[in-house]
Amino acid sequence: MLMIDKDGVISQLQEACEKLKTDPESEFVLDFSSVRRVDAAAVLGLEKLAAVAGEKTVNVALRGVNVDIYKVLKLVKLAPRFSFLN
Repeated sequence: MLMIDKDGVISQLQEACEKLKTDPESEFVLDFSSVRRVDAAAVLGLEKLAAVAGEKTVNVALRGVNVDIYKVLKLVKLAPRFSFLN
């Protein structure tokens, strides 16, 4: 599990992508409980992460995603590419 901090979302998503590329596991969990909003750069980072996970056939689960972030992911059609945990 990788904790995503509200101040370093983009860099931590890049770190997660690199980890998936070098050490793919069957499931990867990102904890978004401290993140309240995502900007366009974070959405692009999540899109890249979903692409890398798809290539490596890794299931990425997002934990602690609030309703606002979920709505954004739904609008940009990224929600189906992740599983969500409470």
